[in-house]
Amino acid sequence: MENITNELSKEHQYILKVIDAVMLECDRLVQGKDVDENFFQRVISFIQNYADGYHHVKEEDILFKAMLRNMVNTHCNPIPVMLHEHDAGREFVTGMKSALVLYDKEALIENARRYGNLLRDHIFKEDNVLYEMAEEALNDSEKKTVNEAYAAVKLENFIKQDLDEFVKSLSVTI
Repeated sequence: MENITNELSKEHQYILKVIDAVMLECDRLVQGKDVDENFFQRVISFIQNYADGYHHVKEEDILFKAMLRNMVNTHCNPIPVMLHEHDAGREFVTGMKSALVLYDKEALIENARRYGNLLRDHIFKEDNVLYEMAEEALNDSEKKTVNEAYAAVKLENFIKQDLDEFVKSLSVTI
């Protein structure tokens, strides 16, 4: 039987590691550390290119659409909530970018923390509810089609740096 969500759950682990680094950096900012613009620019780039680009493309354009075609086989429809949370995350990232431009430390902390808290909850829901629903809702043929579509989405089109190196570089920064 094909599995269509293990890959997405693995991608969540990179996103969560970056969120952990962001939350720690926010704690340090509250304690008086100056804003490390380079750190936040790199994080924003990662979020936009990997989390929102690469990962959300696979969810929104492939998995969610496959599930919606098969909604008769799902218990309820959580997809609108997931899409709303993706949009809310994008708003927080826009808030972080704006705060960097305006040198507004408080707004940066607020938007970064709200993004981190949202994504932690969002990822929990996907890993523990939505992905299980997807595995149940789609048959093997549909799962094969989903996996083939995932394979067509190339990581290098979204982010050039090795993910493990990137996450490690954030830990060194803070």
